Amino acid sequence: MARKKGLTFIKKKKRIKKTHIKELIIFIFSILVTVFLSFVLVYTFGTRTSVIGVSMEPVLYNGQEVLMDRLVYQLTAPKKGDVVVFLPNGNPNSHFYLKRIVGVPGETVQIIGGYLYINDVLYDEDDSIDKMEDEGIAGNMIRLRSDEFFVLGDNRNNSEDSRSGNIGVVTRDVIRGKAWFKLPFLDVPMGFIE
Repeated sequence: MARKKGLTFIKKKKRIKKTHIKELIIFIFSILVTVFLSFVLVYTFGTRTSVIGVSMEPVLYNGQEVLMDRLVYQLTAPKKGDVVVFLPNGNPNSHFYLKRIVGVPGETVQIIGGYLYINDVLYDEDDSIDKMEDEGIAGNMIRLRSDEFFVLGDNRNNSEDSRSGNIGVVTRDVIRGKAWFKLPFLDVPMGFIE
């Protein structure tokens, strides 16, 4: 019997190797972990809010976007010098305010002659901070209770802050987070907030 010469095509059954299955499972697991971590990071550090007004100039400008860390104050207490994001008196219909903490629980705060005194000692501030024209409610000594903070805008004479009777001291439960990163704005570069 003669053999046919030429090419023959034999279909082989494809088999899935165990190593391919293992690689696929690792790939899917990696995607799930990445999605979870992305969600956590965005929820924690990626909440954006806008600065409204000139009260935080020259650090933050009207209309500038900042990222708010909502997790940090669940783990630690707000500190003096932090720029916090809060709703005045917890009013959900208000816009977020961004102000700097100058007084923490247990301290006394008073403004005398346009200067801030903490525990009867002149508060050491940058020379760029103007003398305050309005003492507001801080003309009288304010003792901060365990969950109260005294906040001021960096642009002291153009700021509605704890000196104002309709805002007053800020309680920890109305603080939504810490402003930690400013996005680029006009000719102002992005960077961390100090």
